[in-house]
Order: sequence, then structure tokens, then C-alpha cells
Amino acid sequence: MAREIVARLAAEYPGTAPQLCALDHRNAFELLVATILSAQCTDERVNMVTPALFARFPTPEAMAAAPPAELEEMIRSTGFFRAKARNLIGMASALCERFGGTVPAAMEDLVTLPGVGRKTANVVRSVAMGLPGLPVDTHVSRLARRLGLTESADPVTIEQELDELVPPEERGAFSLRLILHGRAVCRARSPRCGECILADLCPSARVPVVSAS
Repeated sequence: MAREIVARLAAEYPGTAPQLCALDHRNAFELLVATILSAQCTDERVNMVTPALFARFPTPEAMAAAPPAELEEMIRSTGFFRAKARNLIGMASALCERFGGTVPAAMEDLVTLPGVGRKTANVVRSVAMGLPGLPVDTHVSRLARRLGLTESADPVTIEQELDELVPPEERGAFSLRLILHGRAVCRARSPRCGECILADLCPSARVPVVSAS
């Protein structure tokens, strides 16, 4: 069943992980910044903020030296701007001090950066680096449970269980397709099961049964 779910979502939402990613970026550093900003914020809002942000602080070196008050003001509309500004400066400083100003590829290195957990690390790995990575956000968690692919609510466990079902090269795109499907069809409060391409496979589907006449 998992293979069929992967195939149907790929047909419904075609494209590679970089093509499906809604966050505007030109390199791994910009995607890392944008993903940190996207916490509790829409991708659309982040994309409104980042052009000026990247023009002002285009490199880890520049962002590490950013005046906190100026950075806070630039990202204020993304919410939680003080914590995000601390994380961005801390992350950029760590890149400069420990990784030569380059975003590391290894999961165990990425998650040591301020503001970076497994979800953010997997976004950067799968979208910017072409490496296996399956980010688990609220949409992915919800759809994985509804589809019967996991019974867990723990993001790390969900990631591990989905990794067993999805080929490494498909993991990043699969996550993004689940997110797109969760936003468009499999919504949290009012899933549109009658329009869902996975309804016949989904144990949670609420599709009216048509009786034979």
C-alpha cells in the first residue's frame, strides 16, 4: 500500500524536492535561514521577508555579525522574532566557528546548530543537498497516521517508520507531497475525502458508501 501511496502522490504533485519546496532560496544557507523563520509562520510570509534579509546578510559571516535589534526588526512579521534572531545569529556563528562558513551535510552536525532540529535538518539535506531526508511536520504526522503508515505521534519515530517504506531518493519529495496534500485535501478539521486520490487506500477516509440499487 505504501508504494501505491507514494506513486499516486508523485503523479498528483509532480516534481523534485527543490521544485516542490515553497521556500525561496538560492543555496543551503538561505534555505536553512528560511526554514528556521518558517516555524509557526507561513511560507508566503517568510518569502516576503527573506529577499531583504538575504540582501543585507547574504552569508553566515554577515549574519553572525548582524546587530540583533536590526535583525529582529527585519524578521518581526514572522513571529517569535527575538528567539528566531538569536537562533539565526547563533546558527551563523556556529557555521563560521565550527564548519568554515559552510552548512554541514551530516545530520549529527546540523542538529547541533541553534534553532535546528531534525525537521529543519532534513529539509536542508533533501532540498538543498540532494541527500536522503524526510522532514516530519504537523501535516506529515497527521497524514501518516490517517493513512495507517504509523501509529506514533512522535516525529522521530514517524520519520524512522516512513524511511522504511519510502526509497531514500524519494523521501524529501514524499514529505513535501504529503504537506501539499494536507493543505489542499487532507485538512486537519475538515478532510475532503470525497476529492482524495488516496481515499480507497485510507483507513480513515470518510467517503459515503453508495448502495447497489
